Amino acid sequence: MDSGSDAPPLTPAGRRIVDAAEELFYERGITAVGVDLIAEHSGVTKRTLYNRFGSKDGLVAAYLAERDRRWRSEVRAAVDASGSAEEAVTAPFEALRSWTSRYTRGCAFLNALAELPDPRHPGHRAAAEQKRWLLSLFEELTTAAGCCEPPTLATRLFVLHEGAVATGPLSPGTVAAAANLARELVRAAVRG
Repeated sequence: MDSGSDAPPLTPAGRRIVDAAEELFYERGITAVGVDLIAEHSGVTKRTLYNRFGSKDGLVAAYLAERDRRWRSEVRAAVDASGSAEEAVTAPFEALRSWTSRYTRGCAFLNALAELPDPRHPGHRAAAEQKRWLLSLFEELTTAAGCCEPPTLATRLFVLHEGAVATGPLSPGTVAAAANLARELVRAAVRG
């Protein structure tokens, strides 16, 4: 269930729009940025923006889907590079360490959930799906590693991961501390 897999490939203008939207939405906030500014930054007309995405809401969903695609790819690469099933369980924390070194303003998905509280908003749905995917991945990985009580451990790892995401901008050591704690939890669950 890869995010954005149903979307047609972006045209060059569509790519410029999504890139401009990502920069502006992430740096300034979704509700603070209007389509005029996105059109200006992407070098297209508002008409082109609306023709491609239908609405600002559609563009928000496209921005989050693109970011989700990159995040999932980075997490999957970290999982695939793991030396064992036990190490794979904590691979999302290693991906997070790399990700947060590049994106220092917090989690775009948590920000979207805070800015777009209506569960019917396509941006809210995209952000919520990203979180559900991560929890499901932890369940898959804890089961594959033979951990005791995989759903319980997966939920704990998910909460720990999301806590690190939320607090990382306040304290750079949070992600590393969360990764260390995650490894301890997994070791105890594998032994248990």
